[in-house]
Amino acid sequence: MTVPRRRFLALGAAGAAGVGLSLLGAGQTPAVAGTRGTAPTTRFAVGVRQYNWTRGSRKLTTYVYYPAKGAPGGSPVTNAPVADGVFPACEYTHGYGANPQGAAQSFIRPMAAAGFIVPAPYFANPDIGDAYNGNLPKDVSEILTKITALNTATGDPLAGHVDTAAGFGVSGHSMGGMTSHGLLTAWPDPRIAAAVPMSTVDMGNPGGAVHAKVLFIHGDKDPTCPISSARQAYRELASPKAFLTFRGANHGSYLSDTRAATTFVDWMRWGLYGDTAARDRLRGDASSGTTTWESAL
Repeated sequence: MTVPRRRFLALGAAGAAGVGLSLLGAGQTPAVAGTRGTAPTTRFAVGVRQYNWTRGSRKLTTYVYYPAKGAPGGSPVTNAPVADGVFPACEYTHGYGANPQGAAQSFIRPMAAAGFIVPAPYFANPDIGDAYNGNLPKDVSEILTKITALNTATGDPLAGHVDTAAGFGVSGHSMGGMTSHGLLTAWPDPRIAAAVPMSTVDMGNPGGAVHAKVLFIHGDKDPTCPISSARQAYRELASPKAFLTFRGANHGSYLSDTRAATTFVDWMRWGLYGDTAARDRLRGDASSGTTTWESAL
């Protein structure tokens, strides 16, 4: 039976606020960017810059995290020098009531430390209706366009460091997961090469405009975004795709589990760097006594 699409996420639902932070360790030597087919194997320091972009009247305040020069580990450093190399970009959208500096750091910081540029918009007064009417997906598409423009912007520190040929990644939790799935379906952006929608619902039918590697992550006891809707979305997509279920987890309790971040990062290593060694690690990354891994790679 087809599961009807509903507005599962209530306006009062917190996307990921208050969830503990799980960080990858520090202490390794900084690395240069990987070449096509491989990804950096040691971590970078993480820098962050704020951009106050717009789309029409909509504010797109975006924190761009990136590999930085310096010793890895520690908190992101504002306006730190950009590391040598060219890096693919993976956007992250936070959940309702959350922000890029909260639980989202469990994914943003490991991604930037692994060799990705991570634009993370902050929607200060989000309306969940904007996920359903296309405003949030369109906002993210505009942010990807702004990131592309940074690569040739005179005087911007990120100029020349964005791998625009790799395509883009999109990701997010709850409202952010819905936004990511919307970009694959109802409001397709063909620039997207990889996606990780977490705790999402089915936002529409895929139309063939986007050819992305898609990883769903979900708790099977989620009372806010039922896993049945995410499973429907998974069934509708063509391979390559995968579904990581955290058994017994609710809407956000798995966000602090390092298996989620490790699987997420290796998915993007494969999706944007083309790193097949990362692809081959995915089952091991995801597997445990409380998780279920399903894939069609």
